[in-house]
This record gives sequence, structure tokens and C-alpha cells, in this order.
Amino acid sequence: MAFKEGICYAKSNLLAALLRGGGIPTGFCYQRLTLGDTPDTGYCIHALNGVYLSGLKRWIRLDARGNKEGVNAQFSIDKEILAFPVRSHYNEKDYPTIYVEPVKITMDTLSNNSDCLEMYKYSLLEDI
Repeated sequence: MAFKEGICYAKSNLLAALLRGGGIPTGFCYQRLTLGDTPDTGYCIHALNGVYLSGLKRWIRLDARGNKEGVNAQFSIDKEILAFPVRSHYNEKDYPTIYVEPVKITMDTLSNNSDCLEMYKYSLLEDI
């Protein structure tokens, strides 16, 4: 919390801890996305959360990433509105699994990097 910022891996971990602390079942979900606007920029794994809403008896996905110009994730029980819609024609993917714990390689990426820019350039995962 010293820097008050983080990438999606850190944000999804924090959101899971907060929701679980409030008794809300929460898991981890992933997408394979391009780093930029096109595949030639490379790919990365984006982390988000799956949350079980007992009143609806179903899971929905939430994105703790945060909004900015061009990115508008919203909480919705009717239609999924994530920060990054998958573009299958660019070989982007939605992974359907909701994991109980974060995928180990995402945690390893956070643990093994102290420079966010270097991590983005050289250490982000391209597939799980």
C-alpha cells in the first residue's frame, strides 16, 4: 500500500481478500490479451475476479483494474462488462476457470519483480 497502485495481479488479490473478508466467495480468473492494440505488441495475462452471488446462485466476473479513457469496466448482473473484451481474431482468450487461489506463476511474477516497467517489458506472462 506504500505506492497506492498496482497491476491487475495485485489488484485482483486485494479485491479477493476484501470480498472474502466480508464472507463473499471469490476466485481468480484470467484473460490472454494483447499488450497493445495489435498482436505484434505481444501478449500478457490479465487477472480479474469471479464472485459468487448467493442471491442469484451464480458466479459473475469483476475487474478491479480501474477505469480510464477507453476502459470502462462496470459491475453488472445482467451483462458482463469487463475492462477488456476479448478479441478472438487477435488470438486473445477468456479462460473459463475460476481458481480458488491465484495461479502460482502470476504470484511468482509479482514476487520476482520490483520494477514495474521492467516487469511489463520482460516478465509478464503470455499464456497460462
